[in-house]
Amino acid sequence: MTSSGARRGEQAKEAVVPVSGERRRPAHPAVRALAMVAAFAGTVAFSVVLARLTLEPSAASAALVHSNVHPGRSINAYLDGTSTIEAVRQLGGNLLLGVPFGVLLPVLLPPARGLLRVAAVTVCLMTLVELTQGALVTGRVFDIDDVILNTAGALLGYLLIGRRLGRAVHPRRRHWWHRLTRHRLTRRRLPHRRPRVRPAATEPRDT
Repeated sequence: MTSSGARRGEQAKEAVVPVSGERRRPAHPAVRALAMVAAFAGTVAFSVVLARLTLEPSAASAALVHSNVHPGRSINAYLDGTSTIEAVRQLGGNLLLGVPFGVLLPVLLPPARGLLRVAAVTVCLMTLVELTQGALVTGRVFDIDDVILNTAGALLGYLLIGRRLGRAVHPRRRHWWHRLTRHRLTRRRLPHRRPRVRPAATEPRDT
């Protein structure tokens, strides 16, 4: 084999190696099923806690609370008009209340993986909770700042735990830009072959 043929053979071998990094093998089906069952149980337990914290009537505070549709108004009121302990309790509690969304959603609902998807699902769910408690529960009102803090907590939980946990349990999603980049890099690494030129047909000579 000539040196040029050996070089083309080595380039062909390199072309079959994944250029976008090795894909992590998905977890065993039994492990995935167990993780989803655990996530479902955690979601049920969290839903019970959430219902008790947000949907339990509070007649004593009916005259003290007011609806808020202006982002930042309640947060500023806690920071400026209350003690540090009360501000940490209120703001930190709403942040912690959203963390389970970012941890459980990537495992329980694989299509919901992703920073924007987690944020969108959390906003929808918490807005529904706030509207329900403001309309039906005594002493509870709608507060847009609660939705903002819950969503921030969900994003924090997703970045710290949920993202890695979702990737460990479920196979990694392939986006269209991953396929496009892979195709371009593969074409660069494939050997370039010159087109073969067929000899022109010659007419038979008269004898």
